[in-house]
Amino acid sequence: MNRLLEEYLHYLRVERGLAHNTLASYRNDLNQFLQYLQTKQITTLTEVDKNTIIEYLTFQTQQHKENSSIIHSITSLRRFFSYLVQEKIIIKDPMLLIDTPKKKQKLPEVLSIKEVETLLATPNTAQILGMRDRTILEVMYATGLRVSEIINIKLNDLHLSLGIIQTIGKGNKERIIPIGDVAAKWIERYLNESRPKLLKQKRSPYLFLNFHGEQLTRQGIWKNLKAHVKKAGIQKNVTPHTLRHSFATHILENGADLRIVQELLGHSDISTTQIYTHLSKQRLSKVYNQAHPHA
Repeated sequence: MNRLLEEYLHYLRVERGLAHNTLASYRNDLNQFLQYLQTKQITTLTEVDKNTIIEYLTFQTQQHKENSSIIHSITSLRRFFSYLVQEKIIIKDPMLLIDTPKKKQKLPEVLSIKEVETLLATPNTAQILGMRDRTILEVMYATGLRVSEIINIKLNDLHLSLGIIQTIGKGNKERIIPIGDVAAKWIERYLNESRPKLLKQKRSPYLFLNFHGEQLTRQGIWKNLKAHVKKAGIQKNVTPHTLRHSFATHILENGADLRIVQELLGHSDISTTQIYTHLSKQRLSKVYNQAHPHA
């Protein structure tokens, strides 16, 4: 079974061109399933039927797995068994009669404009790393880029004279994002004052670097952001995605078209973007209730 899993992951990597993080999530889901089969003395995938799947999903629920994790697991299993049928390794797909539970819609945390301004002003720009962190925060809020997209920005992706940044998002889809004057000016300052000192005689195609002159990592951005949020006195659970959510919500509140927001965020399905309209309405109601004397 482990050999079949490796062949499947190889297929996803080579023929489907899936990203490393996506492959890792599939591997994790499917490894958990194969480990479960071992505890049930099931040694071949041809033994797996609908009841096996139902029992496994029940087991996951009993383990207090999040609804979103179970949905992701079902998706991973559905694609895995579809591949096995396609390759004629199994005859009957046990996932055909398995329904996917509806995902609980959880509105993302969003910062107010005042909180964003406070956070942006927190890094000490007199220091090399402070200048870099201020630039990163400005770019994240100005563009709504994912943290994986931020760390992979290369110097060649910058077109500051045109006011745009190129990026490669999910599914290797390229998109062009406008960047405001404020963020562009911070990038120019960072390029002139901070980045050369971080490079330390090295060379790197990447825009954002760590203290050793290497490409900054996702974990590095998370760690630095947490420190700045704490210093800013913001009590919300802020992640890099929070700035992406705030970007989308704020431009919608200021009249941006939903289709434009979809394009900027790189969503393939507009239903993903529609959560921000719910969020915007919720915030509108909250402001009304606080401000109106008869609310």
